[in-house]
Amino acid sequence: MSESVRSFIAFDVESSTVLNRISSVQNRLLQTGADLKLVEPQNIHITLRFLGNLPFSMIEKVFEEMKHVKFTPFTMQLKGIGAFPDLRYPRVIWIGITEGADQLKAIVSQLEPRMRRLGFAPDSKGFSPHLTIARVRSGKNKVQLANFIVENANYEFGAVSAERLRLKKSDLTPKGPIYSTLKEVGPQQ
Repeated sequence: MSESVRSFIAFDVESSTVLNRISSVQNRLLQTGADLKLVEPQNIHITLRFLGNLPFSMIEKVFEEMKHVKFTPFTMQLKGIGAFPDLRYPRVIWIGITEGADQLKAIVSQLEPRMRRLGFAPDSKGFSPHLTIARVRSGKNKVQLANFIVENANYEFGAVSAERLRLKKSDLTPKGPIYSTLKEVGPQQ
């Protein structure tokens, strides 16, 4: 049995309407002929902090720090499609967050020093509010993929609520990751 658990801190996307819109766009992404690995609808989330392989002994410590993060429930507006690092060399296809991005950044700014105190290295990429919907496996049909992204740069996915900050576990399997919630905290007043 493993001595650690691959983990991250996130808000889940739980609106079936929004998830259906995301699935529809994912299917249209596949029609570009690009070589993509789609994120399963049940795995769609907004990562605030990737923790990597977390020793079991750290789960409670991370959870205790999460309890000190202050936020009230808020709405996130999901809008637009983009690619990291850019359209010329897309590796990750994402959906942007317009409304609610500032609240997410405020939560991360509380979370980051707490994770650093626990010994986690700083997040080298920094925080960019988004949710990943696909990973690009090769450069196949890259132009068609880029055109689709540009054409849908302002696509409206709808609003979701952020109410429960979750410490998630990621079990990697041959069919893709399986995410489950280890711990969760609600808003602090």
